[in-house]
Amino acid sequence: MSLALGSLFTFDNSYLRDLGELCVPWDAAPAPEPALVALNEELAAELGADAEALRTPEGVAVLAGNAKPEGAASVAMAYAGHQFGGYVPRLGDGRALLLGEVLDTRGQRRDLHLKGSGRTPFARGGDGKAPLGPMLREYVIGEAMHALGIPTTRALAVVGTGEQVARDRMEPGAVLTRVAASHIRVGTFQFAAATRDTGLLRRLADHAIARHHPAAAEADNPYLTLYTSVVEAQAELIARWMLVGFVHGVMNTDNMTISGETIDYGPCAFMDAYDPATVFSSIDHGGRYAYGNQPGVAQWNLARFAEALLPLLGEDSDAAITVATEVLLSFADRYDRHWRAGMHAKLGLADAPEDTSLVDDLLTLLQERKADFTSFFRVLSRAAAGDPEPARALVGEGFDAWSERWRAALPARAGTEVATAMDRVNPVYVPRNHLVDEALTAAVAGDRAPLDRLLAVLARPFEERPGLEAYALPAPPSFGSFRTFCGT
Repeated sequence: MSLALGSLFTFDNSYLRDLGELCVPWDAAPAPEPALVALNEELAAELGADAEALRTPEGVAVLAGNAKPEGAASVAMAYAGHQFGGYVPRLGDGRALLLGEVLDTRGQRRDLHLKGSGRTPFARGGDGKAPLGPMLREYVIGEAMHALGIPTTRALAVVGTGEQVARDRMEPGAVLTRVAASHIRVGTFQFAAATRDTGLLRRLADHAIARHHPAAAEADNPYLTLYTSVVEAQAELIARWMLVGFVHGVMNTDNMTISGETIDYGPCAFMDAYDPATVFSSIDHGGRYAYGNQPGVAQWNLARFAEALLPLLGEDSDAAITVATEVLLSFADRYDRHWRAGMHAKLGLADAPEDTSLVDDLLTLLQERKADFTSFFRVLSRAAAGDPEPARALVGEGFDAWSERWRAALPARAGTEVATAMDRVNPVYVPRNHLVDEALTAAVAGDRAPLDRLLAVLARPFEERPGLEAYALPAPPSFGSFRTFCGT
């Protein structure tokens, strides 16, 4: 049915209009008893929507997929992708729908996308549903990443469907409304390239340029500039992930956006003890997407993007490969520049001459001592202000020798000013896995209080607050080995 609620959204459908071959018009499966579980009022305000209208039965019906607002044109988007290195030519939105696009209060175009809204032609045997726990997890992690200043998709709402979803056990079902700069992925370009329709590929590239990298339109080679812009955006994004200990867990090419936003919070988590081999995903048996492998995987994905773009990069295929390879090989330097700048800021050395051994030796020390990544960098500011004991307690032997070199590199008048600058980039609160697990378990059972408290803490990650000490601690030994699941 069509719903005309002026207090909700004014939709446009440029993706469908420009690229109808890359999507299939489709409607959501009806949710038998939709009930609002979580609403992101801050994000609703950014989108120019009335939060109270979204809470009404009519608004909840839209968020559940039971009603289609006037102007929306829901479609399942087509894309391909390399999943754990293996190419799948037809993936697409198997349990999701793009409702359309809205202009937010800053004039930025944003996608509204339903996840868990039922089977589509791309479902590949799945039920098209989503359990409540994983949808709330995406809400929590997306909001945490946003507060940390990391480009990310976000959840506007989670609505319970009133039905049970079969996974390893029966679980309450839910639909998540995701907001993104767009849902154009490397896998979208792979799908378009596989059609061998250069005109379609060109239209997709032009659409991506206009939406995300408009300066490329004025370049001598707009498509090479598009590629360079995406390489740069992803180099910066992955560096930001690494600087806060984030492990995505499923870095397939269909989960890498052209916009440079983090997307698809499935088997993701934040690392406690520093270890480049950290893996949380239950399906990543070989550690392909381990914490320390993320920069290399990103470059591998970008190579696949280059392959898809080659027909647009020049009539001479050898020359096209040469220029694309040159940009691809620049990823390592681009990533390293962002990583080193971020790490120097974390150490209070933003204006100091670069000393790569100081950073590398510290990471070796953290790994040897199994030190908590987030906690160490947070308490290091106290050492800058004259109290080294908290940092020394986390790493023990070896800290004093490293600290002597670090202090020699600090500004001559290091103290409160440097410590304050360090605290602005080193969070005290990240989504600790045991706390997320506890909050989601309680929420699925009907108790929202732990989830609400956790969201309130994560909304201000750099501001240490009395009474929240437990939210800054790593998991206790009793928590054991942690594994995450994608919820499909």
